[in-house]
Amino acid sequence: MSTLSGPYRAPASGGAPDSLIVMLHGRGASGDDLIGLADVFAESFPNAVFYSPNAPNPLDPGGLAYQWYDLDGTDRSKAVLGPEPLVNEFIDERLAEYGLDAARCLLIGFSQGSIMSLHLAPRRATQLAGVVAFSGMMVTGDSLAKERVSSPPFVLIHGSEDQVLRSRESEYAGKMLGEADVPVTVHILSGLAHGIDRRGIDIATDFMKQVLG
Repeated sequence: MSTLSGPYRAPASGGAPDSLIVMLHGRGASGDDLIGLADVFAESFPNAVFYSPNAPNPLDPGGLAYQWYDLDGTDRSKAVLGPEPLVNEFIDERLAEYGLDAARCLLIGFSQGSIMSLHLAPRRATQLAGVVAFSGMMVTGDSLAKERVSSPPFVLIHGSEDQVLRSRESEYAGKMLGEADVPVTVHILSGLAHGIDRRGIDIATDFMKQVLG
């Protein structure tokens, strides 16, 4: 059983879910940081169930901030391997709980959560519906082509003024995904720093409509 837990939102329609949307937060945040997006996306996806699990590694003694992996002296290409099975287990358990196929599951990541999504989604044996990666980077691009086992479509969204992770990281990730025959579009949003704005939400919503129907 997965050790991940965090906030969730039941379908706004009140009915059984027809899709699962899992959101992975950034370093130093928690599942609460992204779960509010569920209220926005639920306007277009009233039958979706949303989960925003906390990362497995506490960043502070109070347990209010988490990280998917430790940055201190860590090779990120190896660090993502630790939480990868936990995220996959969490996804598979939720899919089984609701009787949904992987093709009805979409990942949304922000910052370190996007780094995790960019790594694990193309390496899943059961292909996801798609991935929305806000302000991310690809840390395992060199091994992607040989390790890819599925090709979920991606949309990468990044602010041009991001000083935490430069927008060129999403451009690089898009290049590596394309070379590995994974469908991808990249959007660099002018004037945006390290965050998510209405433009990004609209781009994500349009993409989600395409892959989830």
